[in-house]
Amino acid sequence: MGDLPDRLVEFVRALREHGVQAGPSETVDAAAALEVLGLDDRERMREGLAAALIRRGGQRAVFDATFDLFFPLGAGIPESAREREFDLAALREELASALVSGDEAAMARLAGVAVDLLGGHGQAAGGGGFSAHQALDRLQPQTLISRVLAALRTGEPEFADRFRREEVRRRVESFRGHVRTEARRRTAEVRGRDRVAKHAIAPPSDRVDFLIASRAQLAELRRTVQPLSRKLAARLAARRRRANRGRIDLRRTLRRSLGTGGVPLRPAYRVRRPGRPELVLLCDLSGSVAGFANFTMLLVQALAEEFSRVRVFAFVDTVDEVTHLVTGGEGDPAALGERIAAGAELSTWDGHSDYRHALGGFTERYLDAVGPKTSVLILGDARTNGGDPNLAAVREIRARARRTYWLNPEREALWSTGDSAAHAYAAVVEMHECRTARQLADLVAKILPT
Repeated sequence: MGDLPDRLVEFVRALREHGVQAGPSETVDAAAALEVLGLDDRERMREGLAAALIRRGGQRAVFDATFDLFFPLGAGIPESAREREFDLAALREELASALVSGDEAAMARLAGVAVDLLGGHGQAAGGGGFSAHQALDRLQPQTLISRVLAALRTGEPEFADRFRREEVRRRVESFRGHVRTEARRRTAEVRGRDRVAKHAIAPPSDRVDFLIASRAQLAELRRTVQPLSRKLAARLAARRRRANRGRIDLRRTLRRSLGTGGVPLRPAYRVRRPGRPELVLLCDLSGSVAGFANFTMLLVQALAEEFSRVRVFAFVDTVDEVTHLVTGGEGDPAALGERIAAGAELSTWDGHSDYRHALGGFTERYLDAVGPKTSVLILGDARTNGGDPNLAAVREIRARARRTYWLNPEREALWSTGDSAAHAYAAVVEMHECRTARQLADLVAKILPT
């Protein structure tokens, strides 16, 4: 691997494009790690580079996928796939045996065979690539779970069987991961590493777009709530300490300077003692916006100690308070959506957003939740389905609150397209594009008062 320095630089550049904050100093550390660890043990290389380059949680999956692309296990057609005739039934038999034994090496080998035999597309024209989705769709490894379980079952109690089922599912997912890795490697040989690194590697969870996140990605986002909340709490506390210092008290500073010959070495400050702010969330829970709203509610729940009072309201075409539902299920954040759907009245008509009725209902029933110390966050895509946006209700909320912000999970380029009234609302309250968990954390730290 004579081009190792250049490849390492390209590898770090690809990581940066996916949000891994690795700069020149981290690259130097990575090069030093490789010099010490050598190239003989690939997994030792992986761990050494990870220790040198990763500085934030939630980035390991991106690192591993990029590492496998720039430092692949092999090149070209896998030895196990060469001159092998296509036999789907035989391949499934081998895979079932590997799943029963939990043999990772065998699963990796079979992944190479599956991609070569089942995942190629456009090869006859000299272009194309390899598709993990196509290979997995034809092989259907998930249909082997019951068969593998039957082979593993030894008459143990039912609860042990449940654990065994989860283990088999983990092995199947591991095989699927091997297939995805192999498909990226083979495609990179056809189309180039840089292109595949840019387009075929999923971003870190905190950079996933809320509106297009899959169920698995939203589940991963929920797992990042607690670490993210701790970082945000530290940032808010630091801001509060700086704000509490206040302005210099000139009289006390001059009095102190008498002890140092008139030189004001120790300035005195007017100590400010601001109370903790209040927070009100008003969340659109219709359609794909619900994933964004649910994550934000979980984040605010984790940050509740930073505020003197938090109240949460949700709506689709009618509004209801859900504070008790958000704060009452700390042990099961994944079920937040189900708790709200079962315990709150959010829709009385057809399940589509009705901002006129929902915002009007909030000002009629819950406006006393907003006061001079309250920051209001309105969460929604501002798509009114052609109805009245009820700007008067938003003005009424803004007039009572200390600050009012609208967080919109749609790209700003889409605001006011179709049935969106985003720019109309933005003329009344400050609106921010908020598409990812990282954007949300930065906005919360920036706009919420201390």
